[in-house]
Amino acid sequence: MPGGATDVLVIGGGAAGLMCAIEAGKRGRRVVVVEHNAEIGRKILISGGGRANFTNLATGPGNFLSANPHFAKSALARYGPQDFVALVRRYGIPWHEKTPGQLFCDRSARDITTMLAVECAAANVRIETACEVRAVRHGAGFVVETARGTFRPSSLVIATGGLSVPKIGATPFGYAVAKQFGLGIVACRPALVPLTFGGEDRARFGDLAGVSAEVVARAGRHAFREKMLVTHRGLSGPAILQASSYWTPGEPVVIDLLPGVDFAALLRERRAAGDRAEARTLAARFLPKRLADRWFEVHRSTRPAAALGDREIAAISEALHAWRIRPAGTEGYEKAEVTAGGVDTAGLSSKTLEARTAAGLYFIGEVVDVTGQLGGFNFQWAWASGFAAGQYV
Repeated sequence: MPGGATDVLVIGGGAAGLMCAIEAGKRGRRVVVVEHNAEIGRKILISGGGRANFTNLATGPGNFLSANPHFAKSALARYGPQDFVALVRRYGIPWHEKTPGQLFCDRSARDITTMLAVECAAANVRIETACEVRAVRHGAGFVVETARGTFRPSSLVIATGGLSVPKIGATPFGYAVAKQFGLGIVACRPALVPLTFGGEDRARFGDLAGVSAEVVARAGRHAFREKMLVTHRGLSGPAILQASSYWTPGEPVVIDLLPGVDFAALLRERRAAGDRAEARTLAARFLPKRLADRWFEVHRSTRPAAALGDREIAAISEALHAWRIRPAGTEGYEKAEVTAGGVDTAGLSSKTLEARTAAGLYFIGEVVDVTGQLGGFNFQWAWASGFAAGQYV
């Protein structure tokens, strides 16, 4: 039946929207979810290499970036990782902890979307896929025109995500609705995204594509010890993706290529032993040989350890522990896992996610200016914000 009696209309059938719909349905609300893709949960399905890094046990407010670092606290406190794990366990979905705190499905991310679809059905939530929203109006109430008819809900939930991964249908729709209702937008940018080399660095290092090493990548005051991957165009890997969320264009990313290694002490020790091996050979004990060779070639340091003076040792060590790369930019929304920025939290209630400018209008998930670090935190924000709004819509 086109349109129909609806208490709650959720625009967006992703993680946050489905969780909100389930919770509202449990309260006896008549809920419809409209999703412009042909199936729900497209981003869930492609996440975690197809196995969905569906939460992180270590989730806390400090894992999120927002103009208001306190905004996410309320929702996160009311629906934590263990709450979602309990739901997953109830469905018998096998999962594993890959990196401390990061939980993945053993089989497929589709286990999560199937679980959410079954939960929606149990809560009498109606889902309309391949359903375009054509207009949103507000007078005496909300009027939403869609490809499946016109809805007049008392509560309207915007769960349309950000701009990342446009190939699965990401659009600026949610931001347009926010502006329509007088809400501010914190400038959006790609986050958890590979960084690109400037021309000189690309010529120097681009042919090392595929080489990876454990490093500490620092952007601003934030540092992350994880793997770095060299690509044809720049740098990627978890350490770089993490740093990218805090990187400011024009500023360098500082990379410790030898975390935990006192390379200056090693060079002094080898000098005392009269070692004729070059410093690059010693660095290759800890780094992939191709990367060590290229780094020392670029820095024009080819002398043997036995011939190095104290200043030279200090300079080599300092440069290896603080390799400064000034990215030309990022790989953009096409390669970004999430969007930083979004609907300004100053215009939303942290308790209910309701807009202060329009009663009954809610914004949840990635469309809001709350961005998690890598490792399941963004999904936990989706579950938590969806759960919080679902208690009030």
